Amino acid sequence: MLGPTTVEEWLAAERSRLELLLGHLYAPSRPSGSHQRASFRLARAVDDSLQAVGRRDLEVLPAVAVRISTPFRTVLVPDLAVVKVGEDRRLYERGDVLLAVEVWSQDNSQDERETKTAAYAQVGIPHLWLVEAPKGKPVSFTAYRLEDAKYVEVVHADNGETVTAPGPVPVEIDTAKLP
Repeated sequence: MLGPTTVEEWLAAERSRLELLLGHLYAPSRPSGSHQRASFRLARAVDDSLQAVGRRDLEVLPAVAVRISTPFRTVLVPDLAVVKVGEDRRLYERGDVLLAVEVWSQDNSQDERETKTAAYAQVGIPHLWLVEAPKGKPVSFTAYRLEDAKYVEVVHADNGETVTAPGPVPVEIDTAKLP
């Protein structure tokens, strides 16, 4: 059932870190230090790769709001997103997002994980990276590519492994350096 909050109301209230799921405001848990380090290091790796191949039309941004659906009142805030360079915005449209990155911890429920993954696929975001960063435990990294409206695993790395992750540009990911 849809909640009482619309995308427009969400925008007007300046709730940048809150997500909107089917009209209900959702407050993700406050990120831990390992979560923040993984996000920062991934952003730096993606930005370096974009610059190295001269992709000035794309940029990596942390915690941007992405409109998933206005009728279903859903806005998600991935930990990182690669977006088309354009105007400075508070809300990015799904067609502007080429990669969404979520860094999961034990605080993220299975329902949240499934809902977000399905939402990104539904709106056609071509690449999704998921990082498991549980506090005090090894990190894992999985890259997915959208095929026939579903994400297909393309590469996986456990802690200590280095892989080249596909996306708008290839990015070398050293999982030992993420946490």
